[in-house]
Amino acid sequence: MAFAQGLAQHLLASDSFHTLYIELQGPLGSGKTTLVRHLLRALGVEGRIKSPTYAVLETYNPKDFSIFHFDFYRLTDPREWEDAGFRDVFGGAGLKLAEWPEQAAGLLPTADLTLSLRTLDQEIREVELTAATPKGQELYKLWHPQ
Repeated sequence: MAFAQGLAQHLLASDSFHTLYIELQGPLGSGKTTLVRHLLRALGVEGRIKSPTYAVLETYNPKDFSIFHFDFYRLTDPREWEDAGFRDVFGGAGLKLAEWPEQAAGLLPTADLTLSLRTLDQEIREVELTAATPKGQELYKLWHPQ
C-alpha cells in the first residue's frame, strides 16, 4: 500500500501523467491487481475496484482524468485486441495499467514504466521499476532523484 501511495504522488507530480502507460509483470499471485487497487485508491478512485480478468478492461474516471486497467491474461487472439478497440485506447489520453502484457506482445506500445513484482514471502513483495521512454525516465527520476 505504501508503494502504491508513493507511486500515486509521483504520478500526480509528473507532467506526463495523463498519457502514461505502465506494465505490471510478475507471476500469478505476485500482487499485481492488489497493487493496482491501492494505486487507484491513492489516485482518488472511489467505489468498487474490480479485477479486469474476465472483462479485460475496467475504466475509472476520478477527478479530471481517465484510468484504464487492463488484464490480458485471457487474451488468446490478436483480433480480440483489435476488435475491442484497444488500439484507440492506447492512442488516446489516460493512464493505462496493464497486467499480463506478454499476452498482447507485439500489439502494445513500449511501456513508459514497467513494474516487475516478485514475491518474497506471504506478505512481502519486491518491486523493480524499469523506465523505457523519456516519460518513464521522468517518472523514475521523480522516484529516484540523483
